[in-house]
Amino acid sequence: MEFIDNIRYKKIKNAVGRAVADFGLIRDGDRIAVAVSGGKDSYTLLHILEGLRRRAPVKYELVAVTIDSGYPGFRSDVIASYLREQGFAHHLETTDHYDIIREKRRPGSSYCSICARLKRGVLYTLAQKLGCNKLALGHHLDDFVETLLLNQFFVGTLKAMAPRMLADNGETTVIRPLVYVEEREIIPFARENRFPVVCCSCPVCGTADLQRRRMKKLLTELEKENPAVKRSLLRALGNVQPRYLLDRELQRLCDVP
Repeated sequence: MEFIDNIRYKKIKNAVGRAVADFGLIRDGDRIAVAVSGGKDSYTLLHILEGLRRRAPVKYELVAVTIDSGYPGFRSDVIASYLREQGFAHHLETTDHYDIIREKRRPGSSYCSICARLKRGVLYTLAQKLGCNKLALGHHLDDFVETLLLNQFFVGTLKAMAPRMLADNGETTVIRPLVYVEEREIIPFARENRFPVVCCSCPVCGTADLQRRRMKKLLTELEKENPAVKRSLLRALGNVQPRYLLDRELQRLCDVP
């Protein structure tokens, strides 16, 4: 695919390339399942990984994977058609998640949390079924810092996301190559290249995850005074000083006799 804004494409690709090198995200012989939801982030991730693959000194394969959760109106056909036109290998998995959520969700609880757990389980299973040792997710820099703040403000943990981690099944390695890419770079890139963005069609789409939206608003306000605040928070995740934290287990490890 020829991209409209080649400068922005190169900027995003370079950022992903740095992440791959810094965290050892891709190795020779990897077969990577790329979760493609139909959103701007996952389309961008897939295209960037393909661009890197063509010039990479190591050989790896990509398989796009889409989960249809059964929400009425979800246009999985649009995603499949686009990926087919672009020449990507693609697997569509249809599930009954919507029915399960309606049956199991407690009144007043979040759609997003139970939906995410169900999708995650299916993605791990599909990665193994398709012979993929890695699963690439489209979380970007903003997702990392927002998750850090959410956990601090509402959960009481000092935790965000990992650019690379072994999944709960003990088999699949989850990678997040967009860790250095800000959402503000992805939005115009996706729009200019006319990615066929598809809404998940969740019944609470647009109204869910109010706490995350509050974090976005907070970061926007902070950026007015410090334009580099998000990157500073990201750097903090890689510059941990256990000696100055309150975790008692870490304190024991840092204690000097």
